[in-house]
Amino acid sequence: MSKIKVPRRPRAETPKGFRDYFGAEVTARNAMLARIAAVYHRYGFDPLETSAVETVEALGKFLPDVDRPNEGVFAWQEDDQDWLALRYDLTAPLARVAAQYRNDLPSPYRRYAMGPVWRNEKPGPGRFRQFYQCDADTVGASTVAADAEICAMLADVFEELGLGGDYVVRINNRKVLNGVMEAAGVLDPADPSRFEHERGIVLRAIDKLDRLGEDGVRALLGEGRKDESGDFTKGAGLPASSADVVLAFTAARRDTGMETCARLRELVGGSVIGAEGVAELEEMERLLLAQGYGPDRIVIDPSVVRGLGYYTGPVFEAELTFEILDEKGRKRQFGSVAGGGRYDDLVKRFTGQAVPATGVSIGVDRLLAALHAKGRVEAGAQGPVVVTVMDRARMAEYQAMVGELRRAGIRAEVYLGNPKNFGNQLKYADKRGAPVAVIQGSDEAARGVVQVKDLVLGAKIAENATLEEWKERPAQVEVARADLIATVQAMLQGDA
Repeated sequence: MSKIKVPRRPRAETPKGFRDYFGAEVTARNAMLARIAAVYHRYGFDPLETSAVETVEALGKFLPDVDRPNEGVFAWQEDDQDWLALRYDLTAPLARVAAQYRNDLPSPYRRYAMGPVWRNEKPGPGRFRQFYQCDADTVGASTVAADAEICAMLADVFEELGLGGDYVVRINNRKVLNGVMEAAGVLDPADPSRFEHERGIVLRAIDKLDRLGEDGVRALLGEGRKDESGDFTKGAGLPASSADVVLAFTAARRDTGMETCARLRELVGGSVIGAEGVAELEEMERLLLAQGYGPDRIVIDPSVVRGLGYYTGPVFEAELTFEILDEKGRKRQFGSVAGGGRYDDLVKRFTGQAVPATGVSIGVDRLLAALHAKGRVEAGAQGPVVVTVMDRARMAEYQAMVGELRRAGIRAEVYLGNPKNFGNQLKYADKRGAPVAVIQGSDEAARGVVQVKDLVLGAKIAENATLEEWKERPAQVEVARADLIATVQAMLQGDA
């Protein structure tokens, strides 16, 4: 007789690279996003929600060159042969919206968006396949006043979140770097595709300056570098004179923005595009200083290269400057939490016409982690008042109590588990973070009273029963049923 095969139970675990968010986390994130949205709103930006799914063709960056376009995105093929994918950021959907509704939207169009994005990449510590972004963009404005406004707004976000003095917004310009590349001999204005491979190595090398130091970057700009493990990374093959130009660029920051721009103008030499980029930085500096955003908040920093292949003009990055301990207990700066810049070619893919655009994206999870590290996260939402159940036959009366509490604006619930063990009901209230428990057995009901237990006060007395300040306040009182709402309100105000 064959043995009956028992079906395997599914594993209760999240897929690799994904995570679950519980009450306090969601509440803290929503509170932070609401404060950011308030800043965006003050600047005249409107909210936009787009579909989580886009056509792969609209996403553009991940156009398929194989049977299944799974490099970087979660994609699938529809019956009509179209490929669809989960959005990998909030900018590509904006480009599609700007093109699709170009006759209906105001120009410039100013929008902000908040929500999850998905990337089909290898997960790692702190690196998830689903994460939240918070973007703000202006589409249709060619003036760098739009870029300066984004930087000012970003600074205001950090001030609003209580991070004043703990951040800096750093600005650079893709055109300036192109000018430096031209001066270093790795950019030919007549043939932009020439030296493309070398420029990629140069960009990556500059981005590693903090980690490798000047000597390590110089090696990557030249023949290459061997790391501590013995692995060799091939370099850009620049002569020493060209490497000097690139390294001088990364060290061009001076005491003031205008002094930095003057040094950059020297480095770009006769490059037309480089001079144009310097002029844009000078204009942004003037605009920001006029609004009171000095180098304590926003600085011109030529070492910013993040995402330069994507951008066409000014780029910016926001860093938090306070120190935290890494996983090995070493002190390090918290680092980048936002980045952005000008991307004038993205909408052009749809319309064939150049449409200027600039924007910034905030890493929501990283920024929230920073607020936790600084103790700037607002206290989580208070748990509900719990009405306990002493007599199942009187459930209607308990529900009536809850209804009254809710109508008074008080968060409340009836205990709906097994009421046999009253201790378990109080344990439940404790796990829910309940500030107050309401108790009414048959004896209290017959006398028209209820017991109201201050769980916050009770916990404080349990911690230190000798505290004089608590002796005046009883942790549990008996009051008339008609006084339930007023008593609970008084307890909640006292605990607050």
